[in-house]
Amino acid sequence: MRNTDAEEQHESIGVFLVDSNNIFRQGVRLALVDKKNIEVIGEADITDKDIIEIIEQLAPRVALIDVNMPLFNGLDLTRQITQRSPQTLVIVLTPYEDENQLFQAIKAGAVAYFSKNVDAEELANIIRRVASGEHIITENVLTKPRIAERVLKQFQDLSLAGVAMESLAAPLTARELEVLTYVARGYGNKRIAYTLNISEQTIKNHITSILRKLDANDRTHAVVLAMRHGWISMAERKEAVPQ
Repeated sequence: MRNTDAEEQHESIGVFLVDSNNIFRQGVRLALVDKKNIEVIGEADITDKDIIEIIEQLAPRVALIDVNMPLFNGLDLTRQITQRSPQTLVIVLTPYEDENQLFQAIKAGAVAYFSKNVDAEELANIIRRVASGEHIITENVLTKPRIAERVLKQFQDLSLAGVAMESLAAPLTARELEVLTYVARGYGNKRIAYTLNISEQTIKNHITSILRKLDANDRTHAVVLAMRHGWISMAERKEAVPQ
């Protein structure tokens, strides 16, 4: 994962809160008030029918969205924000973590998905990381193989429908593509090294090179990018899925 230091940025990160619970919004606002480089510039609840228009006008860098608002679907709102205000990065907050909800958050375009029990320091750090360009939601995917499978299948379906990005020449070497294919199958470094009969350190070096070349945040992000560009495919993944 890239090492970011957004605290050194001079420009404040504008944050917009959307939650049906006024007390929760107050708590988040107070928790962030003294955090360096972060400024809550607006908030809304489900009674505000013009949430999208308000966000378009304020243009916050980050929006914190309650996923389970009554009478209003936080995932639908996330999708609208990412489509109409792509400069605003959405962090989905949930009272409980759910794999299907995580998958839907990924499809909606959220860049992070976290429990509402997150503490103030961690929330501030998450905001800084996404504002500096990290796609933190891939960390959730990395620890949940079933979600990773569904995400990659989604890209495959888009590709078959002609929606995915046009296949481009891979900037990776043949060996790096081979290593990344095994990463997509869920292999760890040690197992990849054993399979290819090379050292684990060499695998680590290849992965470091892959992340650098693709400007990827982590292994899963690299796999997703490779899938989108057609460098690896679902067919390759299904040939030798570990039992």
